[in-house]
Amino acid sequence: MTDVVSYAYAVARDVEGVLEDALTGLRGVADAPVRLVRVARAPDVVVAVSPVPAPDFDEVALRAHLEDLDWLEAVARAHHRVIEALAAHTTVLPLRLATVYLDDQRVRQMLEARLEAFATRLSDLAGQVEWGVKIYAVAPAATEGPEPSADPGLSPGRAYLSRRRAQRHAREDTYRDAEQVARRIEDAAREVAVDRVQHRAQQGELARGPGENVVNDSYLVPMAHAEQFRSGVLRAAEGLPGVRVEVTGPWAPYSFATPEEAVPRKRAVP
Repeated sequence: MTDVVSYAYAVARDVEGVLEDALTGLRGVADAPVRLVRVARAPDVVVAVSPVPAPDFDEVALRAHLEDLDWLEAVARAHHRVIEALAAHTTVLPLRLATVYLDDQRVRQMLEARLEAFATRLSDLAGQVEWGVKIYAVAPAATEGPEPSADPGLSPGRAYLSRRRAQRHAREDTYRDAEQVARRIEDAAREVAVDRVQHRAQQGELARGPGENVVNDSYLVPMAHAEQFRSGVLRAAEGLPGVRVEVTGPWAPYSFATPEEAVPRKRAVP
């Protein structure tokens, strides 16, 4: 077994040949330098790679590492850092985290085999960026003791049931408001977004901040309309204090690089 394998970050377009200089001094996963792999028949389509320790990325070790949040965060940050450095200069197709090949020659073989598909997707995504949109339903917190407006003539049991019923109604109102915000965002996005991917709602440690994540979408938006999209989405929750909207980006088009792997998939524009 070799001591190192090739970690692949992304496929990119290098029409003007500027990416080598853009990556000079950049360190990727395992603090390794980043280089470009090309094939002779299309030297403008490249794969950014780094040499990484093979023992860390074999099947058994990788399975264990993916349970180690510190290791996973360090790899994800380095992966993202390389992709963002590329995206500052060109169109990028990010590859999945921890995509490794035996060596650079295997990377070339992969690039050669998928060259037409990569070239087409790079052309499709030129001049477009990804925005993340999350909607959170912030239901009223349960309270202890009788509510100030509770009927003093109620027994403790009936007062408790009355309080729980009021809380349930407030929670239902919050989720109806979240649905309304989702419709407003879809309407705003329809004006400028080219595509949309609906991800699973985040839970546990992934869902940071108050509220329950009920929508977790990514939109593909032309750079020229980026600010229009962002401001339109943020306005969607105005007047509905129980709903929180989080917008992140612009990013390289992570969710749109390999559309066949995005499940479920839905067009933003009919």
